[in-house]
Amino acid sequence: MPDIVIHVVACALYAALAAHLWLTRWRVPSGRWRKEATSGPAPLAAWERAALLVPIALHGWLLYDGIFASETLRFGFAQALSVMLWLAMAILWLEGLAYRIELLYPMALAAAAVCAPLPAFFPGRPAPEAYPIEFRLHLLAGMLAYSLFTVATLHAVLISVMERQLHAHATVADRGMPLLSLEALVFRLTAAAFVVLTLTFAVGIAYSENMVGRALRFDHKTVFVVLSWLTFGLLLAGRWLYGWRGRTAFRWTLAGFVMLMLAYPGSRFVLEVILGRG
Repeated sequence: MPDIVIHVVACALYAALAAHLWLTRWRVPSGRWRKEATSGPAPLAAWERAALLVPIALHGWLLYDGIFASETLRFGFAQALSVMLWLAMAILWLEGLAYRIELLYPMALAAAAVCAPLPAFFPGRPAPEAYPIEFRLHLLAGMLAYSLFTVATLHAVLISVMERQLHAHATVADRGMPLLSLEALVFRLTAAAFVVLTLTFAVGIAYSENMVGRALRFDHKTVFVVLSWLTFGLLLAGRWLYGWRGRTAFRWTLAGFVMLMLAYPGSRFVLEVILGRG
C-alpha cells in the first residue's frame, strides 16, 4: 500500500475520532444537558481508547519509516509538525489513563489530522550528508520537548475556553477536570518540557561543537529557541515566586509556544515553501 494512502487513512481516522468526541463530549443534546453538566463528560469507553491507538500506530509507523528507517534524512517543517503531533497524541493517550481529559481530545485530534499527512505532500529536501543515529535521536528529543509544550498549550487553551464559559455562566465549564487541577497539570507539563528542552539544547551545543567546531550558529532559529526557553523559564519562575495563574499564565504559555513554532517549523516552512530552498 503506498505511503500516501496510509497518510490519508491516519488523517481520516484522526478527523473521525475528533468529530465523534466533539459530538459526544462537547455538544450535549438539550434533553441530556442538565444530567451531563452535573456528572461531567462520560469517560472514554474501552473501544474509544482502543480506536485512538489505531491512527497513532499508523502515524508512528509512517514516521519511523520516513525518518529512522530511511538512509537519507529528510526533516523539514512537515516532518517536525507531524512528529510533534504524534508524540502529543501518544502523551495524551497515556495521560488519559490517569486524568479526565475527554474535553481535550477533539482539539488535539483535529490538529493531528492536519499535521499527520503533511510529509506526504511536503517531503522536504534530503540532507546533503548522512547524519548518525545520535543526531536523529537528538532531533527526536527536541521534538519531545516541542510535543510536551504542545500538550501544555492545548491544556492552557482548554482552561481559557472553560473560564470564558464559566464567566458566561455556561454549564460546559462544570464538565471535565476542575480548573485548578488542569492548571496544576499545565505547569507540571511545562516544567517537564522545559527540562527536556534544556537538555536537548545542551546536547545540541555539544554535538555542534564536536561536529562543526562551533557551539551555536547565530540565526533566527536559535534566537527564537532561546527566547522561547527564556519565556517558559520566566513563566515557571513567576508561578513559583508569585503564583501566576489564569490569563497571565495563559499569555506567557501562548507567547512561548508561538516563539517555539517560529524556531524550527517556522524557519523550515519559510525556506522550503516560500523561498523554495532546502
